Amino acid sequence: MQADTAEPNQLSPFRRYLILFSVILATTLYGTTILVVATILPQMRGSFSATTDEISWVMTFNILATAIVTPMSGWLATRFGTRQVMVFSLGGFTLATIMCGLATSLEGIVFWRIMQGAFGAPSTPLAQSIIMDTFPRRQHGFVLGLFGFGVVIGPIFGPTLGGYMAEIYTWRWSFYLLFPIGVLATCVLHFVLRPDRAEDRKRVSLDWTGFIALSVAIGAMQLILSRGQRLDWFESTEIVIEAFVGVVAFWIFVAHTLTARQPFLNPRHLLNRNYVLGLVLVAIYGMLNFTPMVLLPPLLREHAGFPDTLVGIIIAARGIGGMIGFLLAGFFASRFDPRISMTIGFGMLFAAGIWLMNVDLNVTALSLFLNAFLQGLSIGAIWVPLSVSTFASVKTEDMAETTAVFHLLRNLGSSFFISVCVAEIVRSTTENYSRMAEMISPFNKMLTLPEVIGRWDLETTSGLARLGQEITRQSAMIGYLNAFGLFTAACAATLPLILMMNRRSTQQ
Repeated sequence: MQADTAEPNQLSPFRRYLILFSVILATTLYGTTILVVATILPQMRGSFSATTDEISWVMTFNILATAIVTPMSGWLATRFGTRQVMVFSLGGFTLATIMCGLATSLEGIVFWRIMQGAFGAPSTPLAQSIIMDTFPRRQHGFVLGLFGFGVVIGPIFGPTLGGYMAEIYTWRWSFYLLFPIGVLATCVLHFVLRPDRAEDRKRVSLDWTGFIALSVAIGAMQLILSRGQRLDWFESTEIVIEAFVGVVAFWIFVAHTLTARQPFLNPRHLLNRNYVLGLVLVAIYGMLNFTPMVLLPPLLREHAGFPDTLVGIIIAARGIGGMIGFLLAGFFASRFDPRISMTIGFGMLFAAGIWLMNVDLNVTALSLFLNAFLQGLSIGAIWVPLSVSTFASVKTEDMAETTAVFHLLRNLGSSFFISVCVAEIVRSTTENYSRMAEMISPFNKMLTLPEVIGRWDLETTSGLARLGQEITRQSAMIGYLNAFGLFTAACAATLPLILMMNRRSTQQ
């Protein structure tokens, strides 16, 4: 039997690891673009003469397209073949990436960002499915540890890379730089992936009712999360309409899924206890993964006075910790009960959250560096045992569909929790500013005491302005501490879920 048509357990070790390298490269490339735009939005806004609300669609529509197409990964792989979909997906993503850099209008960049998200969405779930199909179960822990680099490390280094290229050249080079890597990854995937066998493809019709209903529900949720803070949540008619449409669409999806013969997503997967618990845990994992990366930079730049370079170093420490965490998790995955590894990982993340809850505006860069390193180590340590436990008893033919839902919930968890934390920061900042500003009054006798007022000058306009700035800083700090408290509480909520999981079998 030829290698190209061999079963997974008959592939040579060299071929297996070449496949592993190619899908990691593809996943890292896609992961890098998730948050790269966050650092170059100001330049893009000036380039296209757009308002803040208009330029935000560059990120919003990309996330929306990714969320809608991700659940389709399983059906696409079943209908057209995993190899064909993976190569086509990465090729389209690479083309959309270079077109983003060449865009000359706001409409153009928004369109190509939609294409970038739509084409790239299947790459992560299909990559994980390919790896788990290529390697025997006894090696899943190790290879998933390596695969985790692309899933988690790419989004960590993406903003750093984008900001660096935008500072030296222009924002367009953040996309140009990824184009040759995308071409290389596409070519490698084309030659190393096993051709899809005829029996692996099934002429399965798409359940359009389930797909459209789920797409509308996910789209409405993403729009609410992306625009809610800017539009004052349910005080906005737009948000109310989106919420109503989303709830109705989700109800139609659930009702149709439970009654259709061949639903878009098969509900029988929910009978697998480890898989269901894994979905809940990966949603929490998504909540915890990117939130500190989104919250810390504005806190450090705007309120603690850290330069951009130092902020980048602190974020990079998270990536370094993540690399070590993935390697250690992959090495120990087959030696320990995954529940122990997950408990240790979430425990370290809980400790990092407690640490953040006790910082103030005088925090040192070293303290934040060590905290970020601990976060990265935790994230890396959690991913491998979580993935192995979740898919331990999932059949090979169901991998594409189940991994798609797995990564969809990871992304939704991230979007949801970031929006909740930002809303809490804004709410708490406003409320605490009002309370503290009330104390600044000529009728407050405490302010006449030198030991209370200190060096603040309340007799001049400039002195009051400086005091107002300080109140803003302290109010914002309270808001961030509240958000870190939510982060810590989410970590603690994982423990009972981990204990409910079954110990997986380490046999092939």
